[in-house]
Amino acid sequence: MNIVETIANELNIKNYQVEKTIELIDSGNTIPFIARYRKEVTGGLSDETLRNLDERLKYLRNLEERKEEVKTSIDNQGKLTEEIIKNLEIAKTLAEVEDIYRPYKQKKKTRATVAKANGLEPLAEIIKEQKETRSLEEIAKEYLNENVKTVEEAIQGAKDIIAEEISDDAEYRKQIKKLYYREGYICTKNAKEENPTYSMYNDFKEKISTIPSHRILAINRGEKEEFLKVTIEKPVDKILGFIERKTIKNDKYEQILKETIEDSFKRLIEPSVDREIRADLTEKADKQAIEVFGKNAKQLLLGAPLKGLTVLGFDPAYRTGCKLAVIDETGKVLDTGVIYPTEPQNDIEGSEKELIRLIVKDNIQMIAIGNGTASRESESFVANTIKKVKETLHKDVYYTIVSEAGASVYSASKLASEEYPDLNVSLRGAISIARRLQDPLAEFVKIDPKAIGIGQYQHDVDQKKLSESLEGVVEDAVNTVGVDVNTATPSLLSYVSGINKTIAKNIVKYRDENGAIKERKELLKVPKLGKVAYEQCAGFIRIPYGKNPLENTGVHPESYEIAENLLKSIGFDKKDLLDKEKQEKIKKTLASQNVSELAKKLNVGEMTLEDIIKELSKPGRDPREDMPKPILRNDVLKFEDLKEGMILTGTVRNITDFGAFVDVGVKHDGLVHISELSDKFVKRPTDVVSIGDIVKVKVIGIDSERQKVKLSMKNID
Repeated sequence: MNIVETIANELNIKNYQVEKTIELIDSGNTIPFIARYRKEVTGGLSDETLRNLDERLKYLRNLEERKEEVKTSIDNQGKLTEEIIKNLEIAKTLAEVEDIYRPYKQKKKTRATVAKANGLEPLAEIIKEQKETRSLEEIAKEYLNENVKTVEEAIQGAKDIIAEEISDDAEYRKQIKKLYYREGYICTKNAKEENPTYSMYNDFKEKISTIPSHRILAINRGEKEEFLKVTIEKPVDKILGFIERKTIKNDKYEQILKETIEDSFKRLIEPSVDREIRADLTEKADKQAIEVFGKNAKQLLLGAPLKGLTVLGFDPAYRTGCKLAVIDETGKVLDTGVIYPTEPQNDIEGSEKELIRLIVKDNIQMIAIGNGTASRESESFVANTIKKVKETLHKDVYYTIVSEAGASVYSASKLASEEYPDLNVSLRGAISIARRLQDPLAEFVKIDPKAIGIGQYQHDVDQKKLSESLEGVVEDAVNTVGVDVNTATPSLLSYVSGINKTIAKNIVKYRDENGAIKERKELLKVPKLGKVAYEQCAGFIRIPYGKNPLENTGVHPESYEIAENLLKSIGFDKKDLLDKEKQEKIKKTLASQNVSELAKKLNVGEMTLEDIIKELSKPGRDPREDMPKPILRNDVLKFEDLKEGMILTGTVRNITDFGAFVDVGVKHDGLVHISELSDKFVKRPTDVVSIGDIVKVKVIGIDSERQKVKLSMKNID
């Protein structure tokens, strides 16, 4: 197999792009570094394409390695043929390779291996060849021995050998799987008492070829929880007919071969292929779910930060009280506390007094309310309190709902105890909620991405693949934004290209001992951060008030000379990047340049030059500023206020294969089903909406009993 050609065809890119990227990966370069600083080499491949390329490269190399192992094993048995070599050569998946290897695999004790040990293989060959004119009973007598005492036992042993050979035939299995996919159905029934969660799957049936991923995962979960019994309906007669046509040459042993084929299918092929089909469907469903989860996570991580505000984090609860934490614009904790405005205490008066005291004392401008238990009761209390603040103190305070998924995981973590050793676990959750509003990326990287609570069935999919995928997503998000080396936590630094957890801790230790880092090359003094790691990380590190203004941009040190020559060519100097008026002039002048001519003049690639121009046009600017800002509220909407036909503004909180969940300010997020996302056909919800999007929706259904609301984004001006 030509790996380069295969990947190029799959990803619809050029062969040279694959070749050059493989060289870069094999040289130890990270995906973010390749995506950002080696565009000329890769032809501008995106980080997403590069990750897909890297994933396929690993798979195909593993596939080639397995092919060699199988070839060697069969050769050692003295059974390697040109046909086997050819079949291995064209095999595209590990499953196909294992099917080829199946007949030659060392088997545990089976009916066929026992029959072979009893000397019945020649009898099986006679039946398969179908040339003998004598009766089978007469031939079978020649194979009786101390282990095979009767003609019936001899014939049965021969049948067992043939049945296993049929089951092991790679070509048969390939065609049988095709029939499964073409005409098979996944069928489910209740295994015990009916569970409302799986009500649609009682007496359910859907084609294997069309069943969507989220239904596969739902069925798998229902089966695991023992609420569902799952079977596969397949075209048995067609499968048996296919094997018979391939096996039976005349009617001499027709009946005995038909019996053998049926036994082979029922006893060996069907259970095995059923498992393989279920495994294939699950693998595809996992891949789709992980993809959706990854997209959601990236959008959440790249949510717009609300900078320069003093924020109160409000972690709602009932019995144990609502935890409060006030943080200033730098994230420093100013105050903490607990109030009891919810059941069972219902201390509205005392809670109101304490909240107003903190608002005045710390000049709070924003309240971030966690969206968990008691969230809406807390929202109502906060809305009423800030209304009084407006009326009596003439001060504007706003609130917004923040996802608190994973906050409790963070609160109890080793990292949280290192950050806040003197604070109670419950108060750390309120700090996390407040900081998520100020800087979602810096806070979410402290939490296992699986605990963020977005996507679908994240606890049911392949956990290793999910973790690998999410590591890549977080890495891409962190490197897209860049990291202030003098304020970043070890958690954030550890996701920077080329920096691992040990180096991240060493950077923090170095700046604690030596003061703020003044220039990027100072990083080379950090223990274990050598030249290779420096090359990978330098461009993603930001130093806002350092010696070189270029170091507050994404310009890599290898391009400093080009950037300075570029500024010189338009009549400016790098120091001018610190002057706001001159910054605007630089931006306008750069926008009017002919990039092609300038690239030739400066002897640099056009893509690299375009990136340098972008960075010099917005030094120190956070790319997340372009993302939708959270909806800021000062009043509350009750579920009872909802009416069909209402147009509301909401925030997209989660996206699944079947639709998007939108927070419109009532207790539970409303669902916009995939069929209601657009007036046009929507293949995937992620084509239309992203996590954090602010959208207008129409209420089209209200279920008061279950407190659920159906929404639509169709026909809204």
